[in-house]
Amino acid sequence: MTFKKKYLPLILGVGIAAGIFIGGKLNFSDKPDRLFSSNSKKEKLNRLIDYIDYEYVDDVNTDSIVDITVNGILENLDPHSVYIPKADMQRVTENMKGDFVGIGISFYTYNDTITVIRTIEGSPSDKVGIQGGDRIITADGDSIFGKDLSNSDIIKKLKGPIDTKVKLEVYRKGEPKLLKFTVKRDHIPIRSVDAAYMLTETLGYIKINRFAESTYKEFKDELRNLKKLDVQDLVLDLRGNPGGFLTIAEQIVDEFLEDDKLILFTKNKRGSIQKSYATKKGDFENSKVYVLIDENSASASEIVAGALQDNDKGTIVGRRSYGKGLVQREMNLGDGSAVRLTVSRYYTPTGRSIQRSYDTGNKDYYDDYFERLSSGEFLDPEKMEVADSLKFTTPKGKVVYGGGGIIPDVFVPLDLSMQNETLTFLQRRGFVSNFVFEELEKNRHAYDDFSRKDFIDNFIVSDDFVLAFQDYLNSKTSANITFVAYNDEVKQYIKATLAAQLYTKGAFEEVINKSDVMIEEVLKLDAKL
Repeated sequence: MTFKKKYLPLILGVGIAAGIFIGGKLNFSDKPDRLFSSNSKKEKLNRLIDYIDYEYVDDVNTDSIVDITVNGILENLDPHSVYIPKADMQRVTENMKGDFVGIGISFYTYNDTITVIRTIEGSPSDKVGIQGGDRIITADGDSIFGKDLSNSDIIKKLKGPIDTKVKLEVYRKGEPKLLKFTVKRDHIPIRSVDAAYMLTETLGYIKINRFAESTYKEFKDELRNLKKLDVQDLVLDLRGNPGGFLTIAEQIVDEFLEDDKLILFTKNKRGSIQKSYATKKGDFENSKVYVLIDENSASASEIVAGALQDNDKGTIVGRRSYGKGLVQREMNLGDGSAVRLTVSRYYTPTGRSIQRSYDTGNKDYYDDYFERLSSGEFLDPEKMEVADSLKFTTPKGKVVYGGGGIIPDVFVPLDLSMQNETLTFLQRRGFVSNFVFEELEKNRHAYDDFSRKDFIDNFIVSDDFVLAFQDYLNSKTSANITFVAYNDEVKQYIKATLAAQLYTKGAFEEVINKSDVMIEEVLKLDAKL
């Protein structure tokens, strides 16, 4: 499996998902009768669809033709104007809204049975006593186990309108008969803050995975919790964050910038400029902040990094970001589908546009990642291409560049020991997670004496555990997977996954960060200041 083939879905996903959305908060400046008035171009498309519908020799699903047509039009605009079919709208909306209505479990299908990995803290399932390892056999009397049921079928039975109840029958190892639970469905958060904890006695850490509607509230809640622990300075981890809502990025930047500092400005096709400034509400204006970015930090993540960098606030650490400086607005198409259309560009406070060129088409745009990889840019900052014509200067005289992402103040090369083909394949295919779950099933009580902190600080994954994982892989795949050279790294992934399944959110990151090269660099920087 080549590096390019393996990472292509990831990069395409980031490219499509990486968006800054205005959503429905702004109105069109044109009146509807002007925007949607009849003209020859629209009539031509309508007439063609009608001809196919009524005259074509075979029956054709014209809905699918319309979808293809819409996608074809958008592909000729820019890489970030995208069509969302009706079938995908609920999932996309829930992800950006930050919650859904359900019972609150993380699960996977184990031997054709829905098996709870763990309940979401404070969720309806958590409150009634459902536990990790429980098998859900029926929902409202209907069987939900067997090979014929897909995950989507099962989810439909567990999700439903808010405040409605679902009766579950659950098998629990060691219990003589099925347990019965009545669970009242409620809003279940889709967390955008993965982890928040203290790295040192004074340095806090918060990792954000996207900028959803709920992100700012989550961020503020975690910041308040860290303040109770006497946090003085903060690491804001935006690695792999593909973006989200523009207003949420502005709110988070506002926490760090002094009053009336420019956060960004946007410009549309008519030349109209809208500027966003910091307000008086920032709670972290007098502290140091380190922002972690990488090649998959995009859009709203780049707004945060660019605003702080251009205002000489904090230190940007990592590798050059994605390079996405376009703003989308989501527009409903009337049939349950929608389009996210690029309506403006955004600029950092110094006037930088960090949007990469897409003049040669979408394929070249997405392949830029591999060009950067093959050039050695991820390992050596000297291999990074910058244009002197796009040079800008911050108020304190620091030189920054536009034209393709945010270049960090402190470069940290790609850690090939932790981010290699083998480990990424094992993680993304779910092998580590499934293996850990099966090991826990053998004896969950073996970890009862470990507190979360004790486990993270002191638990050691044995060599026998790794050998068992190797045997598990041999039984599950014919691929020739070896990790002799990555034995310690495999142990760390196993331990982090154990922590994630045993404890509440953030445990995975706490374990992984123990040997994270960017975290190590920040700790060195913080010790010098």
